[in-house]
Amino acid sequence: MFTNKPRGTYDILPGETEKWQFVEKVARAVCRRYNYREMRTPIFEHTELFARGVGETTDIVEKEMYTFTDRGGRSLTLRPEGTAGVVRAFVENKLYGQPQQPVKLYYFGPMFRYERPQAGRNRQFVQFGIETLGSDHPSVDAEVLALAMTFLAEVGIRGLSLEINSVGCPECRPVYREHLKQYLAGQLDQLCEDCNNRYERNPMRILDCKVDKDKLADAPVMLDHLCEGCKTHFEQLQGYLQESGIPFTVNPHIVRGLDYYTKTAFEILVDGATVVGGGRYNKLVSELGGPETPGIGFGCGVDRVLITLAEQNVELPLEQALDVFIVALGESADRQAVSLLQEMRVAGLAADKDYLGRGMKAQLKAADRLGAKQVVLLGDDELAQGVANVKEMETGEQVTVPLPELIRKLQMRKG
Repeated sequence: MFTNKPRGTYDILPGETEKWQFVEKVARAVCRRYNYREMRTPIFEHTELFARGVGETTDIVEKEMYTFTDRGGRSLTLRPEGTAGVVRAFVENKLYGQPQQPVKLYYFGPMFRYERPQAGRNRQFVQFGIETLGSDHPSVDAEVLALAMTFLAEVGIRGLSLEINSVGCPECRPVYREHLKQYLAGQLDQLCEDCNNRYERNPMRILDCKVDKDKLADAPVMLDHLCEGCKTHFEQLQGYLQESGIPFTVNPHIVRGLDYYTKTAFEILVDGATVVGGGRYNKLVSELGGPETPGIGFGCGVDRVLITLAEQNVELPLEQALDVFIVALGESADRQAVSLLQEMRVAGLAADKDYLGRGMKAQLKAADRLGAKQVVLLGDDELAQGVANVKEMETGEQVTVPLPELIRKLQMRKG
């Protein structure tokens, strides 16, 4: 039916939108302190961007993308993740030529994946992410992790667990790949069809399989096959995290589901559920046509953050209350209330009035439901005297104020 929303999508109603705004406000504030600047990219891109950037053997590209052909015969895809679009914009706009390096960016926006809807995983979801492009120094990795942990802590989530790994580089990964294939060769008949398909094309992706993960607990790990450069980088990252006072655990089984990762890969979990995931991608910029430029970033599902906050019964400090509600009695008072409302709003006060012609008692109840801090009582007698009565809702205190002084008095009482 046209009156039903598409499967895997959701409406965010008043009362809930304020929670989303709070999370976004915290994220923006934290990014500002870490000197990250916002980038906004198109909701759809050329399909080839994701095939090349995310990886043709990933579940996202093989099974989950919303792809369509436009009237010009071009294949376009609703973005399933944020990094590829940001890197495309970085290359296309030649941000690698800016004097200030590395380039530190963050983004907010809807992403789209065709998958089975479940709690925290919808077909349209909102992602907050950051990307740092232009430095391979392990202190940058530590900063990215610190930003993610700071954001989640300041939103109010408790019980955070940071897990890190290194997935190597083009120098050491081929050696590991052969060891892994030897291990997997004797088990293919026990693994799912997807794992068998990945065996030749990208055997590391088998380790990320949700179906057969438990069967691969004894598989060789990348940490045992790192080249000296990757090993040193990973050791230095751990040192920076320790010096920053950020607790972590090394988890050699973290692979992540995207092909572009090199060296650092990480996840932040709460009660076993991943709320942030990311890693380093030193070859992605050149893969998309730019110069050799290292990068690292993370993606965070805002949906998952809000579910976690609800599960932990976190009371968010939401600003929903009105500063003023005008209770107008009579036609003349109602006309005066309209002009007063505009003056109040222009002066920076959040204000409203009754629009249903209700009596004073019903209007006062409406003011209370809206959480109004002050109520302006206006009737024929007050108009004749050129005054209004202002009631402080919390204390019940009421004072009479001349109309020419009303806005200033309300602003003073607002605090």
